[in-house]
Amino acid sequence: MAEIKITLVKSTIGAIPKHKKTVQALGLRKTNSSVIQQDNAAIRGMIHQISHLVKVEEI
Repeated sequence: MAEIKITLVKSTIGAIPKHKKTVQALGLRKTNSSVIQQDNAAIRGMIHQISHLVKVEEI
């Protein structure tokens, strides 16, 4: 299965609480931190919800 690299490019300060929890659930903590996740429907849905905060690269 393919993997994707997710990078937090904007701060969650001022974001709604649901978006903050989504960022935390993906494993992102600080601005410019990155994680590698499996590419599946659940992760894609989370990314879609916070697309204005993250950058996604396919590996």
